[in-house]
Amino acid sequence: MRRPTTRLLITFLVSLVIGYALSWLIMLLLGVELRAYGVSTLSIVAILIAMFLVIVLDGPLNLKTFEWPEPDEEEAGRDDNVRHLLLVSILIAAIGGGVAMWLNNARLLPTPASAESIPLDNLLKLHFWVIGFLFALVSVFMGYSIVVFRRKAGDTEDGVYMHGHTTLEVLWTVVPLIAVLYFGYLGATSLAEITTPKPEAMVVEVDAFQWGWNFSYPEFGDKKSPDLNLPRDRQILLKMSSRDVIHSFWVPEFRVKQDVVPGRTTQLLVTPIREGQYKVRCAEMCGLAHSSMLATVNVMPAEEFQAWAASGGVAQGDLTSAERGAQLALQCLGCHSTDGSQLVGPTWQGLFGTQEMLADGSTVTVDEAYLRNSIINPNAQIVEGFPPSVMPAGYGDILSEEEIDDIIAYIKSLAE
Repeated sequence: MRRPTTRLLITFLVSLVIGYALSWLIMLLLGVELRAYGVSTLSIVAILIAMFLVIVLDGPLNLKTFEWPEPDEEEAGRDDNVRHLLLVSILIAAIGGGVAMWLNNARLLPTPASAESIPLDNLLKLHFWVIGFLFALVSVFMGYSIVVFRRKAGDTEDGVYMHGHTTLEVLWTVVPLIAVLYFGYLGATSLAEITTPKPEAMVVEVDAFQWGWNFSYPEFGDKKSPDLNLPRDRQILLKMSSRDVIHSFWVPEFRVKQDVVPGRTTQLLVTPIREGQYKVRCAEMCGLAHSSMLATVNVMPAEEFQAWAASGGVAQGDLTSAERGAQLALQCLGCHSTDGSQLVGPTWQGLFGTQEMLADGSTVTVDEAYLRNSIINPNAQIVEGFPPSVMPAGYGDILSEEEIDDIIAYIKSLAE
């Protein structure tokens, strides 16, 4: 005689309490902290124990054939379906919840360091729960069907033909539609939250080029830096432009990302909330040295940032030609080193006045004329050992004659 489904449910709930108690006892005996043991692991063990107790207490279930006894009542078939549905639901909840909790605690993303990362991370955590549920929904039904409803020995009859189930078809159409609309709403509100500038936002101008970054601070006059220095807890409006090809500004800890396109100014909002050093990366393939297109991000307290912004406020007119060239050359140091190390292009240390072997076998003296020609026509005289067509050919249009003279003066100073 089968037990009623109500009793099965009550038995499971009582068994679940016992399962959590036994899981907690196992954790204490092993001397493992809850943080390390994990709530998801604790729950999975508790549910497995509860299912075992249900089988033992509510039985009799034939563990060899996974068959319940033959029914004695007319309603036994419907009761049997409820049993299967209940067991499958328990498995889906256990496996789906475990997968979702594992994904949420697996530290798949770097530490969030901006206010914009919070709503995005929360949205991702909701997606993890959907992923866990869908994974369990497919795998549990498939596995349960293979084990419980497998063809028995000697059974040669066809399975029961099922034409369809209107209610089920409506549910699996309407429920996903509602879920998609809900996530669309969450996505739209999150996007509005992270793209709405505040009146007190500080503007930082970002200059992208192959293969580096320059940062200017209009609020502090002519302040420029190869590093992105930001105050904590203040919204930053990045106004970005590219000199050559499409780049993409990306700091993984900030979560947000924006393309930097030639001929237009794109914007990105960032509100740093965690002090420390991070890296700006280009997330758009932009040429040979794409992987080295990095810049340091320094997030500091507001007082420290103000002190940095107030320092070094020398007007351009008070700088020597070589000093101005050093500022302009920040865009060149992604490919040319000043310490003798070899990058994409020849090092500038001790370069001026030397004899260089060219790819065609000839030699050339590195003088002002050669340097000027190499800036304006970079593929005209390629140094032996370096590939052609790496340096963009547009610097003659980007830089003025005075700026080229300043860069040459800076290169000359590195040979002194």
